Formats: sequence, C-alpha cells, structure tokens
Amino acid sequence: MEVNNRYITIKTHIEGAPKESDFELKSAALALSIEAGSNDVIVKTLYVSIDPYQINRMKSYSSSHKAIVGAARITPGEAIDGHGVAKVVVSGNPEFQKDELVVGLISWGEYKLVKGGGGLRKLDPMGFPLSYHAGIFGYSGLTAYSGFFEICKPRKGEKVFVSGASGSVGNLVGQFAKLFGCYVVGSAGNNEKVALLKEKLGFDDAFNYKEELDLKATLGRYFPDGIDIYFDNVGGEMLEAAVANMNLFGRVAACGVISEYTNASKRAAPNMLDVVYKRIKIQGFLTPDHLNLYADFISTISDHLRNGKIQSLEDISNGVESIPSAFIGLFQGDNIGKKIVCVAQD
Repeated sequence: MEVNNRYITIKTHIEGAPKESDFELKSAALALSIEAGSNDVIVKTLYVSIDPYQINRMKSYSSSHKAIVGAARITPGEAIDGHGVAKVVVSGNPEFQKDELVVGLISWGEYKLVKGGGGLRKLDPMGFPLSYHAGIFGYSGLTAYSGFFEICKPRKGEKVFVSGASGSVGNLVGQFAKLFGCYVVGSAGNNEKVALLKEKLGFDDAFNYKEELDLKATLGRYFPDGIDIYFDNVGGEMLEAAVANMNLFGRVAACGVISEYTNASKRAAPNMLDVVYKRIKIQGFLTPDHLNLYADFISTISDHLRNGKIQSLEDISNGVESIPSAFIGLFQGDNIGKKIVCVAQD
C-alpha cells in the first residue's frame, strides 16, 4: 500500500521576509512498508509546531547554521522538518508500535519516514489535548521555563519586562513571573493583545509598542524604578530601550530576535556603557541546553494547567497547505499564542 504524501518545501533560499511564493506544496508516493530488518518508522503528522527560528534555516547563510544540528540550513526542494505530534503507521522498531502516538522531530508534511525512529518518543497525552504537546508541553513551554528560571534567576518582587508577550514563549514567561511573585509588564503589537495580557493572563500592565514613538521613555514610564529582568523575544530597538532602563545587576535573557530575522538593519546596539557600569548580564540560550529540566517542567506546567493557574494560548490552522501562511503570519504579528497547524485529526 502507498499514500500520496503532501509536504511543504522552499523553492529557493529566502532572504528577507517570507512570502507565499517562496513555498511550494509538493507530493510524492510513499510506500507504507518497511524493509525487513529495518528499525525505521513511518509516522502520520497530526500537529506540527510553527516556529520563527526556521526562517534562519531558510537563508542561504546564517551564523546560526553551524551552531546546533537543529539550526542546519534547509535545502530548497526538500521536506522541512519540525517538531510535533504524530501517529505511528508502520514500524520496524520494537520501541514503537502501529497506532501509537509519538512526539518529536517530524515534518511540514502529511507523513515522514523516520530513520531508526530517531528523535521520536512515545507520547502520553496525560489527559490534555494533543495540540498541547506541539505547543505548551513542547519547546515553547520549556524555552519559557528554562529561560525565566535558569537564565533570569528571578527573585520575588522583581520587575520583569517581556517583549513579544502574546507570543508562544512570551505569554508563558509572563505567567510564570506572576506566579513567582514578580511585577510584570509586556509589550505586544495591537490593542487586542494588550487587553488579553492584562485581562486574561494577569500581567500587571502591557502596551502596544506600535503606538509608542520613544521606547526608552515608554519603558521609563512603565518602570519608574527600573527593570530587573528583561526577557527578550524581539531584539532591535526594544533591547536598546530595555538596557537603558535596567537596574544594577539586571539580567537579559536573549531568547529570540524576531525583528532582526527578516531585516538586518534592525540589529540592536545597546549602550555598552550601561551594560558595563550597571553590571548587566545578557545571555543567549537554546532550549536543548536545558533538557535536564524537562521532567520538572512537565510536572510543574501540568499542575498549573489543571489548577487553572496557567492559561494555554493556541492559534491553530488546519491542513498541510496552510503551513506557509501560518509561518508567514508569525512575522506579521498575526498569531496570538502558540502557532500550530493541525495536519490531520487522526
């Protein structure tokens, strides 16, 4: 038996903001069989995570390409891998049985042949929606958890600023910070998102950065006593403004620089005198460095979800053909919370 496997590719390397014309929906016959003696696995994609870091993989050159295996450059015309939830269709691997749910590295496609079952693990839904395992229980959640608690090392009562606060990571950082006992302000790109941060997620305050002409003055207004922790998801002018308002021994978690991914002219130039004399710590981090925290993270976040202390924000599109528009929307501020594509229900 074989299926027609539809998947998304890039036509050429992408420089600048992604466009629909950069992508192609391809199809190829895939035999639903495994060679005798093989430990390969064929999975059917159910939910796939859509993440902005992938734009750097689509460039002809990025300094990130050689930093970590998961950031390697994507070859035009080939299937694009991504994290998500899938169901085992055929398995030659004794660790995975037909119809079992798995989570891990799958693809922007309907099916994937996973050599040796590498990068997959069995999934226990724990009573939560399957989409949660492509989102809040996945890299987005662990990024927020490890970045805030391990990189920022918060203390109760500290003042926390989160940029990109309605995104997949930022919204969770703000919620973690509030639960921990910090004062939290977030920035977002429209008034609907600002209202959500304050009214649904419990941020102490929030603002629409697109309505502010002077970000340094804006942060000075929201943080008259200075910022202790800045969780940076955007880079650019926001990082410069945050550094200018940081307190002595402030900490900056450099999680993402989405403003710079598609426009290198927005590259940040924080005042290094402030960094030196205020003894500000700016640290980049990657989630795979903190996989040792995963068990603690899952225990903590699942308890918070069951007790209603944390809200999961998801923005779900349907169908493999919707992946390009879902991805492009990340750079236009279209998503609220974690962007996920449901490729199949079962």
